[in-house]
Amino acid sequence: QVQLVESGGGLVQTGGSLRLSCAVSGRAFSIIGMGWFRQAPGKEREFVAAVSGSGGTTFYADFVKGRFAISRDNGKNTVYLEMNSLKPEDTAVYYCATSRGYSGSRYSSGYDYWGQGTQVTVSS
Repeated sequence: QVQLVESGGGLVQTGGSLRLSCAVSGRAFSIIGMGWFRQAPGKEREFVAAVSGSGGTTFYADFVKGRFAISRDNGKNTVYLEMNSLKPEDTAVYYCATSRGYSGSRYSSGYDYWGQGTQVTVSS
């Protein structure tokens, strides 16, 4: 059974930082891409960042504007999302997901398993 468990969310002030983690089990982690998505109240789930199986390729949504960084530790079967200079607009539930292939995708249809999410709240 494939399981993804996100952690690291919380409440921070504008300009603060958080580091999200996603631990994956039940899947060959190093050969699949990973992605982070988020969903705010009243909005559809949107792409945040993705990384290839080796960690050699990353790409991001435009709204990140250099503030976030995705990385992975294949020895720990874990993917991370470092978030800096957080804004109230970043408030959302953040989800990690396993890609259907070696590379990640900007689209949710490119992923097959999802975590339950971790709440990030940025206060004004």
